[in-house]
Amino acid sequence: MYIQQAYKGDNATWKVLLTSFLVLFIFIANIIMFFTSDIDTLEEMDKMYEMLPSNNFWLLVNLSIFVFLLLMLFGLVVYLHQRSLVSLTTSRKKIDYKRIAFSFGLVFSLQIISFAIEYYMNPESIVFDFKPVSFIILVVLSLILFPFQIGLEEYIFRGFLMQQIGIVVKNRWFPLIVTSVAFGLLHSANPEVATMGGITMIFYIGTGLLLGIMTLMDEGLELALGFHFANNFLAATLVTAEYSALRTDSLFKYVSEGNEVTTFWDILLPILISYPIILFILAKKYKWHNWKDRLFGRVPAKEDAVVIDEK
Repeated sequence: MYIQQAYKGDNATWKVLLTSFLVLFIFIANIIMFFTSDIDTLEEMDKMYEMLPSNNFWLLVNLSIFVFLLLMLFGLVVYLHQRSLVSLTTSRKKIDYKRIAFSFGLVFSLQIISFAIEYYMNPESIVFDFKPVSFIILVVLSLILFPFQIGLEEYIFRGFLMQQIGIVVKNRWFPLIVTSVAFGLLHSANPEVATMGGITMIFYIGTGLLLGIMTLMDEGLELALGFHFANNFLAATLVTAEYSALRTDSLFKYVSEGNEVTTFWDILLPILISYPIILFILAKKYKWHNWKDRLFGRVPAKEDAVVIDEK
């Protein structure tokens, strides 16, 4: 079982705390600064883009830190905790890349359909803004860098922290809730929250819950990785907004600032409609069963656990 994979490594308390601190420090510091200062996030972003008006450059700058952090997390897991990356990723003997591809394709397709409907129903709130050269560069950067960005978030929250919390509290529901809320709080300083209001946190925490449920039901991170990559890739390349944390040269842009229409399509529609559809399709394809035990069941102590040796 996925959470029990943590038993394969060295889980000394100081090592777990050190890894968590080193990986999350920059994000925690950013959130503390955001809530304890009078900094206007959107205003500061405007100043940055005025200083060097290149969306692709700032995307490169913002995502590059995730390359370093993900590699550091992997290094700490392998050398400090004496664990394989397979055990951090899945309970299977090897990482199932077909699962990542299927999840990516499913989310990609559903979001394209959702956007097409939104564009048809509310064309006045969206403008076509295609810049060929900048868009090609954007796609290349997104394909290279977003795997590191989404990889860090999945491996630290649905991976390392979910496993470590799970083997401490000996259940599954508590790490699911804690990591989902923490995932939401990680995004609380995003400019979308300031523009669209606190309701945006419902989307972030709800997304964290969805990804956590997928991970626990499927006993691995593969589906969550595919979902997250498709979501962020389209958020950067398909449609964006001036109030977004991702200001890019996407195909389309929102011209309305967080009104009821964008709130519905960006927050309520995924939570109420898209996410249940995704879970239903995945459950049918991968024959998920025993939901109660997989989401709320007990995690056995190390001496009682049975883990698969991927070697």
